[in-house]
Amino acid sequence: MKLYPLTFDPIFKPKIWGGRKLQSLLGKSLPADVPIGESWEIADLEDDQSVVSDGPAKGKTIHEMMDLWGDDLLGAAAPFEGRFPLLIKYLDANEMLSVQVHPDKAMAQRLGGRIRIKNETWYVVAAEPGGHIYRGVREGVDAAALQAAIEENRVEELLNKIPVRAGHAYYLPSGTIHALGAGVVVAEVQTPSDITYRVYDWDRVEASTGKPRTLHIDEAMQCVSFDTSPIAGEDVHHIASVWTSQTTLIRCESFALDRVRMAAGVDQAIPTDGFMIWMVLDGQVSIRCDDYAEPFTFGAGQTILIPAGIKGARVESIESSMWLEASLPIASPLNEFERPEREIPGGGHEKFVQLKTPGQSSPTDPKQGG
Repeated sequence: MKLYPLTFDPIFKPKIWGGRKLQSLLGKSLPADVPIGESWEIADLEDDQSVVSDGPAKGKTIHEMMDLWGDDLLGAAAPFEGRFPLLIKYLDANEMLSVQVHPDKAMAQRLGGRIRIKNETWYVVAAEPGGHIYRGVREGVDAAALQAAIEENRVEELLNKIPVRAGHAYYLPSGTIHALGAGVVVAEVQTPSDITYRVYDWDRVEASTGKPRTLHIDEAMQCVSFDTSPIAGEDVHHIASVWTSQTTLIRCESFALDRVRMAAGVDQAIPTDGFMIWMVLDGQVSIRCDDYAEPFTFGAGQTILIPAGIKGARVESIESSMWLEASLPIASPLNEFERPEREIPGGGHEKFVQLKTPGQSSPTDPKQGG
């Protein structure tokens, strides 16, 4: 099978805090009468596999494409514990997400299995007036102060509240306590992990049970960071010509994120040193390559995986267009640390270290979602 740009069926995630803006803003065909909090655009996890939506590879999973195309898909970028190295999403926070934290490197090294480091970035697609996020603890907050605030339901008092607006990006390294505010829609680029430890959930109650949602205080306190130094990787750089511009948004150990704008009618080569993911936010573009006679056309709301080994790739802007470009240009250093085997209830072991296929996952690993 010749290489071509891949798109995938979105995986919609109903959430108590979700809404309908992924349909109105991005044209997603959401399930009716369900609050959708997340649209997973590209995922290679134990319980969620993105499926190719069109072209010769239609119906194949992202993991099958990694096996099929190998280095032609990823280039010099290494899989992360045998998985596609990025998880790509949109989030619609119709209500506040929980105050939460994700496993840091030390916890991932200690526990292994599904407990993988989770570095992520939020790019604000839209924000209502007063839209904000919480990110990190304030100066002087330590573990004792946070524990007391948790017990007294005043966690937000100890966090940095940041007003946000469309077009800005925020890096959230693993261990950073955070929450996405109501009325904010973001594109999320992250490492392939879906483990979330809730610290506080605004006294919210699950309609199905009538009980508060589960918190994970003990786990969270083991990995939350109290470092108040400025977060590295957010230095914005801008390169522009008359017809195109590229803005560097995030550079970190796990991924790079850029924003590209292109005026209508521009035709130029696509540099493919490694794979690229385009999240089209506005306009319409077509991509041509040597192995296919007809171009592939994409519009707002679609996410495209451009293989590293694609031949003669060019992009033409049918309309004035804008997209996010996520990449992993070199092997991630996150692959270098060892992780333990873990016993699986009922017998056996699991270990996720540079596997070629997903390993069996432990049913005792909880804590997913916002």
